[in-house]
Amino acid sequence: MRQLCVFLYCIACLASCGGGGNSNSPPPNDSVLTAIYDVQGDGASSPLDGQSVTVEGIVTGDFQDGDTDSARNLGGFFVQNVPDADFATSDGVFVFDGNNPVVGVSAGDVVRVTGTVNEYFGETQITVDNVTIIGSGGLLAAPINLPVAATRMNSDGILIADLERYEGMLVRFPQALTVSELRDIERFGDVVLTGGGRQYQFTNRNVPDVAGYGAYREAIAARRIVLDDGLRVSNATPIRYLTAGPAPGYSIRVGDQISGVTGVLRFSRGSGADGTETYRLMPTEDPQFTSMNPRPGAPVVNGGIRIASMNVLNFFTGIDAGQPVCGPAANANCRGADSSEELRRQLAKVVTALAMIDADIVGLIELENNASDSLQQIIDELNSRLGAGTYAFVNTGTIGDDAIKTGFLYKPASITPVGSPVTLDASIDARFDDSRNRPALAQTFAQSSNGARLTVVVNHLKSKGSDCDAAGDLNLSDGQGNCNGTRTDAAAAIADWLNSDPTASGDPDFLIIGDLNAYMLEDPITTFKSAGFSNLTATATGLDTYSFVFDGQSGALDHALSSASLTPQVADVVEWHINADEPRVLDYNLESGRDPALFDGATPYRASDHDPLIVGLDLSL
Repeated sequence: MRQLCVFLYCIACLASCGGGGNSNSPPPNDSVLTAIYDVQGDGASSPLDGQSVTVEGIVTGDFQDGDTDSARNLGGFFVQNVPDADFATSDGVFVFDGNNPVVGVSAGDVVRVTGTVNEYFGETQITVDNVTIIGSGGLLAAPINLPVAATRMNSDGILIADLERYEGMLVRFPQALTVSELRDIERFGDVVLTGGGRQYQFTNRNVPDVAGYGAYREAIAARRIVLDDGLRVSNATPIRYLTAGPAPGYSIRVGDQISGVTGVLRFSRGSGADGTETYRLMPTEDPQFTSMNPRPGAPVVNGGIRIASMNVLNFFTGIDAGQPVCGPAANANCRGADSSEELRRQLAKVVTALAMIDADIVGLIELENNASDSLQQIIDELNSRLGAGTYAFVNTGTIGDDAIKTGFLYKPASITPVGSPVTLDASIDARFDDSRNRPALAQTFAQSSNGARLTVVVNHLKSKGSDCDAAGDLNLSDGQGNCNGTRTDAAAAIADWLNSDPTASGDPDFLIIGDLNAYMLEDPITTFKSAGFSNLTATATGLDTYSFVFDGQSGALDHALSSASLTPQVADVVEWHINADEPRVLDYNLESGRDPALFDGATPYRASDHDPLIVGLDLSL
């Protein structure tokens, strides 16, 4: 039997090949061997697609089903052989042998494989006919440093790092990589990692610009790799990386890091048809994350009173049973909890967070737009924990015709509402499109200790998720996304409305809070600044401020802006990062067979998908 030594970019094999092994057929003649780099070719697809080949190499990753290693099940194994001089071709390939392989292999086995080359959703594979173990050997992983030199477009039109030259190979990322997104850690076992630290939304740090945004998208794609759990099943239990840290009680968060992660690289959508089509690292060693972004405790906020803005993740008292029975006219689809148990869990998280914030005034976003039930349930639970009468709510009734609305809570012991709440919609200013933006809600409050007045306006402007093309408000591809003009017009209307003192407060102290669905340097925020309002989050934490994570990029959608007279009275601004950095598997939902024990209603973490924002004020007359 011939000896096989493997070299990877001039790195010598670690052990000589030799001995025998198990087989399910006699080994074929050496003359019919095909090099793996010829199977892979120098393009995205194999030039030998559909042909029968025999390859020989070292097993670099054992991901067979039906063996003792239940943590790595992809229905096959990865094999790699001697490289050629062409760096455009990969030297490894995935061998698919199904649910019940006849031959069990292990990393380090030298194998001879006969099978048919095929492209499985963009990944070059060999579907096995015969496997023979002919010896043992070893090799070192090829190092990859991010960013890579080039990107490519996947079949969904998404830019990804171009790692085709490494597909099927054993690789190592020696640098420290940062956790940038955890959205699919539950469903697909994904952790998005990036080189160079946390990724931010383009317009959080840069002025909107078409060319700049295009270049930025290329740059961030070149910095990304997806760490996969190495399983074919979706919604695996336990979730592999959720607690993969150095100490008991660790829970992974965006901003944490990992170094020297090693595995085999494949091109896949992950565990299911809906995952991101990209290059995924299937670890051959158990990764361990380092906590670089520990969970915060209760917020410490300077100032005599606290004003908070908090998204409550579609808090609906109407259960979402699939019937259109919610909203002001009881004809809108319900959102939020799908059962009474989910509602109980959601309420517990929301109230825990509110109790820890301990604000004198709270602007809530994403409440069910009913007469008072959504606010009443929150108040009842808060006061049952903190004492009767600790909090009250401003009774606005329904607001507009959207399924969700904003609302106010306050502490009667320290704050008194002055007059009635007022709203801004298209009937007051045609620039404010309330068919897309939720009406702005304003209420004047007086501080009990000295009578100083403050008017707070809580907002929820049009999201970037759906377009406004019908209104002529197109996505200009400058980084601001859909409906930027709709939000910008609304911001101008809000600023002019406040200049008219809509609550007849007689005091120029105004605080704009809420989800403006605009990042730090986008037009709506610039419009407020041009109208004389100060962006308090920018003052406090600069352009690295964030309250939301989307597509692996952090950014501030939730803002606090103060009028010129109020700004000198601002004592503190705190972004309480309890939600955006946490995996959504920890929220109140129970779908997809989620383990109910992962939920802890006594902690505030993942009470919503947006982080609360808290402003401390020293109000004076």
